[in-house]
Amino acid sequence: MVLNNLKQRFCSHLFAQRIKSMFYHAYNSYLDNAFPYDELRPLTCDGQDTWGSFSLTLIDALDTLLVLGNHTEFQRVASLLQDTVDFDIDVNASETHVQHLNFVGGLLSAHLLAKRAGMELEPGWPCSGPLLRMAEDAARKLLPAFETPTGMPYGTVNLLRGVSPTETPVTCTAGVGTFILEFATLSRLTGDPTFENVARRALRALWKTRSDIGLVGNHIDIVSKKWVAQDAGIGAGVDSYFEYLVKGAVMLQDEELLTYDRAIQNYTRFDDWYLWVQMHKGTVSMPIFQSLEAFWPGLQSLLGNLDSAVRTFQNYYSVWRQFGGLPEFYSIPQGYTVDKREGYPLRPELIESAMYLFRATGDHTYLQLGLDALESIEKIAKTPCGYASVKDLRDHQLDNRMESFFLAETIKYLYLLFDPAHFLHGGGTEGTGAGGFIFNTEAHPLDPAALYCCGRHDQDHQELQDILLTLSQPGSQSKPPPKQTEGQPGSQSESIALKPGEKKTPPLLSCSVQPFSARLSILGQVFTDNT
Repeated sequence: MVLNNLKQRFCSHLFAQRIKSMFYHAYNSYLDNAFPYDELRPLTCDGQDTWGSFSLTLIDALDTLLVLGNHTEFQRVASLLQDTVDFDIDVNASETHVQHLNFVGGLLSAHLLAKRAGMELEPGWPCSGPLLRMAEDAARKLLPAFETPTGMPYGTVNLLRGVSPTETPVTCTAGVGTFILEFATLSRLTGDPTFENVARRALRALWKTRSDIGLVGNHIDIVSKKWVAQDAGIGAGVDSYFEYLVKGAVMLQDEELLTYDRAIQNYTRFDDWYLWVQMHKGTVSMPIFQSLEAFWPGLQSLLGNLDSAVRTFQNYYSVWRQFGGLPEFYSIPQGYTVDKREGYPLRPELIESAMYLFRATGDHTYLQLGLDALESIEKIAKTPCGYASVKDLRDHQLDNRMESFFLAETIKYLYLLFDPAHFLHGGGTEGTGAGGFIFNTEAHPLDPAALYCCGRHDQDHQELQDILLTLSQPGSQSKPPPKQTEGQPGSQSESIALKPGEKKTPPLLSCSVQPFSARLSILGQVFTDNT
């Protein structure tokens, strides 16, 4: 037994080193050939802007550098981004749930990991800091999208001018429901409740539009609240909505968000596949599997639905073995790719599920998937200048694009699969980072401990202000300060002890080691005893 354990650790170490080499081949190729453009074009060894010229790949790769242990490069890039990125530009952020939240999530994650990376921290961290201010600035650019009669946001907003008067009110479900992790994190860290409030309002408005059988569709008119596309499923256009309900419930200790699962299981699940159905009738509309759905087994493991998760994973893994990757669309009745949907842009979702399921079960099947993915990507997608998306899995024809999520998600989840002792899986002995990290939809890890640390800090600060204000009023009698719900965003008002124009210099916070003890991927035990 001891010998087998040693062999397993040795093999996992070797695979982890290969994954590191994969990362640096792609990362260095981007720096050498594409920076400061958003993405690398690996067939022509140059770059292109796809999201507004924000050096998206660099932002997306930042926390992966720390995951791989490269503190020096993390510090260099974090400083570089602070000096070069400017969100005050005339560019449209379309599909805001994915595009601009890349920046917000990546910057928040980097901010929360800054202490572990050995960066110099300003007083008040983790409730203040330059990367946090950048994330807040980026998020504020999205707020005009939420200025609608329903609270559900438009799908596109111009970062300089706001929402165009001619903007369509039709957006996808994920575009409405994929904000709660980043926006709640911002509110809890900064004390400004605006972000969390708009995200929650959007979620509640969307939930009220569900059908009589409890399903939501794919695209909705956010002004009239009418469903334009009525296909219900867990794939493209909907996927991260369900992901954020579960992860938001875990991070915020809010069981109210876990209200959707029964309808999905009752109406879309067939033989452990999840099909697309008509949202009002529950009849099958598209018997296909989309590669974006492969996150689902991992999400189910967070809820403790392991038996179902394992069977669904095996279905998806069988598709991988058939093609050496997951095609964008796969016809379940025909057992083959769907026309013009044969590509594989090196997506991470099945690897993500393997990581969660290996943590939950210890079954080496999931390590085998990781090895298969490593071998496939190296064999099919590697080029002299990085890794290219696969245009067609049938003949392995390549596309001239390496999307930023390859460094942010695919490699990160692959590395974490083979490093079960990594700090992101739980544990930790100092500051925040006490375990229970939550990955956003772009695999940027968020630390709930910091949220509760800042929430307590704001609460204590507000109570002290109230006491001082009461005592400073002539003839006033001592009254107990109004209580604020623990963990909720607090006040940002200045201390009355400061002179006009004077800025406070808060001390570096010393957060308890275990303020957040949620256990992820362990038979669904995701809630603390005292919520």
